[in-house]
Amino acid sequence: MRSLAMNIAGLPEVAARFALDFVLPQRCFSCDARVSEQTGLCAECWSWMPFLERPWCQRLGIPFSYDVGDGAWSPQAIASPPVFDRLRAVAFYDGPARQMVHALKFSGRRELARPMARWMARSGSELLSSDSLLVPVPLHWMRLLQRRFNQAADLAKEVARECGGQFEPQVLRRQKRTRRQVGLSAKDRHKNVRSAFKVDGGRADLVQGRHVVLIDDVLTTGSTVSACCKCLLSSGAASVDVLTFAQVDPALRSGNPT
Repeated sequence: MRSLAMNIAGLPEVAARFALDFVLPQRCFSCDARVSEQTGLCAECWSWMPFLERPWCQRLGIPFSYDVGDGAWSPQAIASPPVFDRLRAVAFYDGPARQMVHALKFSGRRELARPMARWMARSGSELLSSDSLLVPVPLHWMRLLQRRFNQAADLAKEVARECGGQFEPQVLRRQKRTRRQVGLSAKDRHKNVRSAFKVDGGRADLVQGRHVVLIDDVLTTGSTVSACCKCLLSSGAASVDVLTFAQVDPALRSGNPT
């Protein structure tokens, strides 16, 4: 009887959700086609989503074509070890993944942050714990004023909600307004972000001895996250991992991948 009563009590909520889905049906995160609530992507976009799956490089999260054993490093990581400990991403920056990043970042589709962060939390589960300090890559205040939100902060907040970690959006500051990275060579990207970031003096104690997870929407050459990681490590972080929604396929990068 109690179970029946609970089911009856829940009917108004079910009816309301059904009515809302009828009036405002769920849409594919990528192409806007109508989909079920559970998937988030239509069947076609799901088939084209370039998900990253194990086995992968322990440091860069790049998938191997065959299993080479736990803890293996890719040739890229061996040739040029990154300043961060580990990188994990949901997908390569292509197809639906690229479209979702653009929709969040440039079209203001902030509602995408939550489902994107859920995928990030799953892909980066080995990096995350309730003791993790989650820090987003910051925007310069002028760009933040223009865009009105920081997509990395939105993602970090939702990832923290998933893993129970500590979300601290003000730990890192971008002290120099840099040129947009789009279209720059790897060398120019590194030069562009040199000395661009600093740890906020009033929050430096939050970093001391902590495991930090740096959050961003996409990693291209890695110049931005490397500059951020150097700041965090020099301020006393015990370790820094990087978690992004997407990363550019290293085979398509020019120059140093880190």
